[in-house]
Amino acid sequence: MNQAALRAAAQQWLQNGEPALVVRVQAARGSVPRDDGVRMVVGRQAVLGTIGGGHLEWVAIQEARRALLQGDTPPPLQRLALGPALGQCCGGALELHYERLDAAALSAWALPPGRFHLVLYGAGHVGQALARLLVDVDCTVDWIDVREEAFPNPAQAPWVQSPGLQCVVSDGPVADALAAPAGAHHLVMTHSHALDYDIVQALLSRTDTGLVGVIGSKTKRQRFEHRLLARGLSPQRVKTLQCPIGLPGVRGKEPAVVAVAVAAQLLSWPEAGHAGTECGVQPTSGVETGTAAHGMSPPTSRAS
Repeated sequence: MNQAALRAAAQQWLQNGEPALVVRVQAARGSVPRDDGVRMVVGRQAVLGTIGGGHLEWVAIQEARRALLQGDTPPPLQRLALGPALGQCCGGALELHYERLDAAALSAWALPPGRFHLVLYGAGHVGQALARLLVDVDCTVDWIDVREEAFPNPAQAPWVQSPGLQCVVSDGPVADALAAPAGAHHLVMTHSHALDYDIVQALLSRTDTGLVGVIGSKTKRQRFEHRLLARGLSPQRVKTLQCPIGLPGVRGKEPAVVAVAVAAQLLSWPEAGHAGTECGVQPTSGVETGTAAHGMSPPTSRAS
């Protein structure tokens, strides 16, 4: 669960009147399971999110639940050295802050910047596996396809309504590629090699993208390279095209395996600055949008 989804779930608990405490890592030093600002929400029967698992998390949950049973007063700030206090091998130390889940706690809950913004073209098997995997990562994804029926129905796949994921039915994915935010990563895996090429050509005509990748073999790359160079794109820019995609060394062609390799590649890509968006908040691309089917906000429709 990413931080945007965690905050949304906490807000739902508050609306439902579920008593809970928010446990936040206020400070961290040395080797610790999670960094400053990470939260989990502890209720009497359930827990949302994680501050790292293990004995540390067990102690924090017990402390929060004791407070919930005794009344409304949160425990005081808790300072823990993971080795001496908890018998964990991490060796670091941290401070845990406890507060009631209320409107003030939600208002002060700032979301971190997304790790990256991805424009994903294609809602086929690999596209679906990758989109499903990334909903648990602090990032934002514009998921584009010309086929409305290609997207999962939220009645069977509620994850498509996750914060940070926007499903877009588009009449012009090439125009979407040209209008995408600077610094965004792009992965092209549509149902059509011809459309893949047109999108890649548009993306490589820009100089402000992050990773540009297209699903396919070395043969597909060679054919694309030949056509792109013939269209006048610089050899240096064409060389940046990632095809095949995915972190090298991952074996397997199943959609889930490819998705894991591609997600790992995105997370390991040299950071050149993210799109500057709070995770879960969608950047605007300047393309006109409107509502589409399934009775939900995603997918939206774009017309070029």
